[in-house]
Amino acid sequence: MKGNKLDMCLDMGYFRMHQDIFTCRYLVVNDAICPVHWLRIVLPNVEYKARQRSLLRSNARFEVTVKPFVLTDEAETLYARYKSAVDFDAPESVEFWLMNGSTINIFDTYAVEVRDGNRLIAVGIFDNGTHSIAGIMNFYDPAYRKHSLGKYLMLQKIDYARHQQKRYYYPGYMVSNYPKFDYKLFPCEAATEVFDDTTGEWLPFSWATVNALATDMLNES
Repeated sequence: MKGNKLDMCLDMGYFRMHQDIFTCRYLVVNDAICPVHWLRIVLPNVEYKARQRSLLRSNARFEVTVKPFVLTDEAETLYARYKSAVDFDAPESVEFWLMNGSTINIFDTYAVEVRDGNRLIAVGIFDNGTHSIAGIMNFYDPAYRKHSLGKYLMLQKIDYARHQQKRYYYPGYMVSNYPKFDYKLFPCEAATEVFDDTTGEWLPFSWATVNALATDMLNES
């Protein structure tokens, strides 16, 4: 699942899970059916504003490396610390979420590593297509929470993808009436699109559009 094939699946609203792809339209949150909205960011249209530039400046002392992903004990240990500190259900391990026991990775997977000196403090995992990237995981050391490393990793993925002259960054989905995923709008809301799975079209993001899509989906359910 690489190159143009990954691009095609992402464009159709499908996303990676383990060594497969899937899509969904709803999540059940607190016994309520909540519509899911897949997002993508049009990279040539991204313009950082004050909040994004400030975050990049405040974290400039950290060392950032982008390289092909290799699962290490160091990354698993960092993820375990992250998982123990979050207030939502997270995958049991990096290996589980990416591989689920498989010994072959069918995706072209890369990682953004952020270090404070020799200390690994954040990892952002993404898959490469020909013209796009798909963000798969972000995790960080809870001791560095004030540095907004999850959002910082998104900006680093965007910068990498733009340098590679890719067109789209797919960060996953947001969910109506469940704001935990709204952070995916942080990089540049004006460059973000939302998928209409009824028509197969990507629409310019706005809250009015999301609310209209959600109403239609709930009327169908």
